[in-house]
Amino acid sequence: MNTSKEELALALKNSFELELNAYARQWNVVVILKEIGLAILVILVLIFAIKYINKLFKWTSIKIENQEGKLIRGIHFNNFTLFDSKQQIRLLLRLNRIMNWFINLLLVYISLPLLFGIFPWTKNLASTLVDYVLGPVKRIGLAIWNYMPNLFTIAVIVVVFYYVLRGIKFLKVEIEKGNLQIPGFYPEWAGSTFQIVRLITLSFMLVVIFPYLPGSESPVFRGVSVFLGFLFTFGSAGSLSNIIAGLVLTYMRLFSIGDRVKIGEIVGDVIEKSLLVTRIRTPKNEIVSIPNSTVMNSHTVNYSIEATENGLILHTTVTIGYDVPWKEVHEALIKAADSTNLIVKEPKPFVLQTSLDDFYVSYELNATTQSPNKQAGIYSDLHQNIQDSFNSAGIEILSPHYRAARDGNNTTIPANYLPKDYVAPSFRVQSNKI
Repeated sequence: MNTSKEELALALKNSFELELNAYARQWNVVVILKEIGLAILVILVLIFAIKYINKLFKWTSIKIENQEGKLIRGIHFNNFTLFDSKQQIRLLLRLNRIMNWFINLLLVYISLPLLFGIFPWTKNLASTLVDYVLGPVKRIGLAIWNYMPNLFTIAVIVVVFYYVLRGIKFLKVEIEKGNLQIPGFYPEWAGSTFQIVRLITLSFMLVVIFPYLPGSESPVFRGVSVFLGFLFTFGSAGSLSNIIAGLVLTYMRLFSIGDRVKIGEIVGDVIEKSLLVTRIRTPKNEIVSIPNSTVMNSHTVNYSIEATENGLILHTTVTIGYDVPWKEVHEALIKAADSTNLIVKEPKPFVLQTSLDDFYVSYELNATTQSPNKQAGIYSDLHQNIQDSFNSAGIEILSPHYRAARDGNNTTIPANYLPKDYVAPSFRVQSNKI
């Protein structure tokens, strides 16, 4: 101790006297009575505080109920009601009760250290209760303060990438409008290309931000990241082929929104192209969703892609007997096409004789339209006009079938091809006498 025995004994004697005097004061009846009185005062203050706080929140609950239909009218978006007034009242009353209980518990928690701090033998409990609150708050504050540089770095990165995406979106809009033209890059590619570039940019931003996230170096954080990666990989295995097919379809320019197409056996107008599916509205107003992978594996017919410039050729076939001159059939068919709405005059309609069958000739009428989305109506009008035109020309569309017995029947060769002195043969009747 680097001191003499006498000095050490005197120091210890003084220390003992201080402790004994303090102990005696603690157990002094007057001091204990004062401490009890102070504790009762704290308890009374707590009781009164809780009582009037409960009255305050009861008053606020009444005020909230009285505001139904006045200040509280619900949240509306056009014709949709997100929260009506009754739902809002219930929510506000619940929050009012939660806040009431929270404040009461907070007052009790604050009062306990005061009560324990009054009596010497419970002071340690008081400091422990205070540490339960101040300790976590202090650690949270220090953690936030130490994380501020990383948080500022993340904010700068997010702002930079935000304006990069704004610039890319501006280019996308200009390309779609036709103000910016890039050789070999079509305007309809702009939307899909922007989505791809946006996804890549956001992914790169997350990669840059990842090291600055709190706990990014911890094994738990890495484990969760790997787990989420596995979920994404296996969960999107079925969708990945559709996404790739959607990208291929976009850059192949097979069809655009509004085109009349035939995919497999489905005919209709394209109303939506996404990375996963292509949606088609049929002439019967049915919406058919076709996975992009199915579109890639099926043959696709686009009726609209050349309709504006070169027109779409509609065709229909009628079969007429050999007894009707083919020139008359041609004239009747072309007359019917010229009388049909939405059939253009140039190029002119034309007829092809596609086959010479046993009993009739197959005549195919070809006519051009620039309205491929209205094929059903055009075909209906065309067939009506063919009936009217043939009836006016005295041509029966009913195709005859002939038997092998020819005696007494006119030949099926048109009259203008027969000799002028042609007479239909008569029946031969032979009688044998026995």
